[in-house]
Amino acid sequence: MDLSELRKAIEEVELVDGHAHNLVALHSNLPFIHAFSEAQGDAIVSSQHSLSFKRNLRDLGELYGCESSLRGVEEYRRVSGLESTCSTCFKAARISAILMDDGLELDKKQDIEWHKSFTPFVGRILRIEKLAEKILDEDFPEGSRWTLDSFTNAFVSKLKSYPSYHHLTVAGEIFGLKSIAAYRSGLEINTNVTKQEAEEGLTQVLLAGKPIRIANKNLIDYIFLQSLEVAQSYDLPMQIHTGFGDKDLDMRLSNPLHLRSVFEDKRYSKSRIVLLHASYPFSREASYLASVYSQVFLDFGLAIPKLSVHGMISSLKELLDLAPINKVMFSTDGYAFPETYYLGAKKSREVVFSVLRDSCIDGDLSVSEAVEAAKDILARNAINFYKINISKSAVSAHNILPLNVIDDLESDISFVRIIWVDNSGQQRCRVVPKKRFNDVVTKNGVGLAFAVMGMTSFLDGPAAGSGLGAVGEARLTPDLSTKRPIPWSKKDEMVLGDLNVQPGQAWEYCPREALRRASKILKDEFDLVMNAGFENEFFLLKSLTREGIEEWIPFDSSHYCSSSAFDAASTILQEVASALHSIGIQVEQLHAEAGKGQFELVVEHSVCTKAADNLVYTHETVRAIARKHGLLATFIPKYKLDDMGSGSHVHLSLWQNGRNVFMASDGSSKYGISTLGKEFMAGVLHHLPSILPFIAPLPISYDRLQPNTWSGAYLFWGNENKEAPLRASSPPGIPNGLTSNFEIKSFDGSANPYLGLAAILAAGIDGLRKHLSLPEPVDTDPNPENLQRLPKSLSESLEALDKADFLEEFIDVKLLTTIKAIRKAEIDHYLENKEAHKQLIHRY
Repeated sequence: MDLSELRKAIEEVELVDGHAHNLVALHSNLPFIHAFSEAQGDAIVSSQHSLSFKRNLRDLGELYGCESSLRGVEEYRRVSGLESTCSTCFKAARISAILMDDGLELDKKQDIEWHKSFTPFVGRILRIEKLAEKILDEDFPEGSRWTLDSFTNAFVSKLKSYPSYHHLTVAGEIFGLKSIAAYRSGLEINTNVTKQEAEEGLTQVLLAGKPIRIANKNLIDYIFLQSLEVAQSYDLPMQIHTGFGDKDLDMRLSNPLHLRSVFEDKRYSKSRIVLLHASYPFSREASYLASVYSQVFLDFGLAIPKLSVHGMISSLKELLDLAPINKVMFSTDGYAFPETYYLGAKKSREVVFSVLRDSCIDGDLSVSEAVEAAKDILARNAINFYKINISKSAVSAHNILPLNVIDDLESDISFVRIIWVDNSGQQRCRVVPKKRFNDVVTKNGVGLAFAVMGMTSFLDGPAAGSGLGAVGEARLTPDLSTKRPIPWSKKDEMVLGDLNVQPGQAWEYCPREALRRASKILKDEFDLVMNAGFENEFFLLKSLTREGIEEWIPFDSSHYCSSSAFDAASTILQEVASALHSIGIQVEQLHAEAGKGQFELVVEHSVCTKAADNLVYTHETVRAIARKHGLLATFIPKYKLDDMGSGSHVHLSLWQNGRNVFMASDGSSKYGISTLGKEFMAGVLHHLPSILPFIAPLPISYDRLQPNTWSGAYLFWGNENKEAPLRASSPPGIPNGLTSNFEIKSFDGSANPYLGLAAILAAGIDGLRKHLSLPEPVDTDPNPENLQRLPKSLSESLEALDKADFLEEFIDVKLLTTIKAIRKAEIDHYLENKEAHKQLIHRY
């Protein structure tokens, strides 16, 4: 039985989340551990030993490429920031619409409108008990008091005042009501509650004082029935909490069978009621009710992902035992933390596939019927039931704002820079007003001529033979997970862009896509993730005019690791470190380097795709803050031929399930490196000459790669050998005899980090596939007579690249052709123009 069509349908469907809650700010006092459990107090600690807790934590570690521990995920969240984690989670979840109950009390809760940055459509579910309490908390006109009639009039009028007729897709429009009667007095609703009983209940509630909390059963039942009448008259659904929840709930009273009197009452026969949370552990009872009452529908959020895998599958199977498929709906019950949305979406896809697969095997459904069932459960049922017009979600909220508000917005223009790195390693950007960015660009991107990715370091025009020219346009699409405030420009923001043919379809010339592709191959074949951390070397230069000619000279001439050099630049360096910290990039070390006016800034390691992003932002930050202080920061590999060069040494390690597996498990392994680590490193060493055009891309790069300069001129590796192009490294804190990472010294600041890391991954994967052996290390000064010289020029490394046959699987052949054409053009240009490299300080 071929189930590939079913799997494909489930993976591709855009989910409609029928029930969720607001997110909170990163500095909310709600502990992140509550993302995994409904437990409270001391019980939340023991919840860490539950099956679902361990599984969900592992899923988040894999999503973020961080250690699969609560501490590891919390640290990733802190460093990345809320917008980044939201974007990552929602992008992975692929949720096209959310209906949000914003009545849950949460510290530092974001408003509903805020969530539209991450999903196209956000509607509102109105919690009736919360509304009633808010009305009663308000002061009644002086000299009067609340009566049941005055409260009822106020409550019903308020219900009817909300926009709820599905004409517009504005955040905050009401798409349904919700009751948490199960939490207050239970689901055994008395459909014959009298006004006198409700009046007495209201009096009791008011006597208890403010803030109002309604727990009187008669008043709760009365409010429930009043709300159900309003909902029915406007054809609005009523969501009802059923089954499990936190300890405030008496589960004996949350069984949906208690609602039978409501379902049997002819006054409410036209209502539409949703039993939330799969009614777990009463899933069978819920399934029965949906099968015999036309007004009963089911939603399985919270049960997925809070149960074990067995529990989730069993619960959904029990819902489908009797209930019609078109009555069963997906939701995440996401709240407070974006990770809850991601986990709900991820596990729902997996569980729906498992359940429908078994239905096909058992003969209940054909594969084609299962495909349709999946689409119904995950999206179409909710769209039809809640009458969501997703096609209208492009209607922006600003279209209905008062004109004076629009004028205010437009009088305070702020911008978003969309940054990309071209194939010559130069960082470029397009800038759009923030309002247009939010309204149009986030979805559609901006146009970018094909020629841009064929430009060279010396000319803003495509290289001959690059295959790119004046015809054709790509889409520069922002990756919202990378959006950051610009620390040196308080109003503006920056974001990294992907190059697409159209939204969602990568262009073959996109460097970020090349790195993602290589990373996916490493993950799929070997279940590995590569982490990277960069040492950024740069010169600080100041302008000097001599005889009317501007020159750039070193900011300082102090020696290596000089305190005086750091003192001279401390204001700049402190501002750089602070700015990087504010956008989630942690500086691990700073010092003056050996060159005049040269400094090194080391940032923490992370999963390689994020490390490349961080490198781009680090360059942007250093250059911008230096410019702010009247200086020029340049990452050019060789500023002066008679001075030291600047590298961008990269430290690499392999990780699996949050554990460093490049490092051997104990000291018995030779060199302290695992077998996987040695094979990966052997592949990089073997292919180093052919990947140099990616990591040392300029002709002047090879003036840096000279003997006796600690940059690596010969083809070998060593243990803590500064002359080795590949150096095994054991930083402080690593047990004796073990090696945690290896360093590639050839990488410099003119390289496109995405292409450079993609080429390294390709070489390492080739080593893993072929089980290449790592030769013996050289732990002395290299002897030229016994060692192969690395390419002495870009021409030589390009020859090595032409002979290589392992890259095309990782880097598209069209992109390879363009890269080679750019490198050839640069070889010719700088050969003919000996002084032209001096202008590169303004480009890198």
